[in-house]
Amino acid sequence: MKSLIWFLLGVVGGFVAAHLLDKNPRGHELLAEVDARIGAFTDRMTEAYREQESRSAEAHAGSSEDRA
Repeated sequence: MKSLIWFLLGVVGGFVAAHLLDKNPRGHELLAEVDARIGAFTDRMTEAYREQESRSAEAHAGSSEDRA
């Protein structure tokens, strides 16, 4: 239970710190840059996942044709 309280305090503290940082013009730029990097990373991960998913589907379809 004590760990949960510390976790929640950390999350709330992070939100408060981000809010205060966002009010500062330099902090706003920093958060925008971090957000852009996270967006680029998630876009690359999504693209890689979809490519792997299509390869897996092709391999599965090929193995089904071999049995027929």
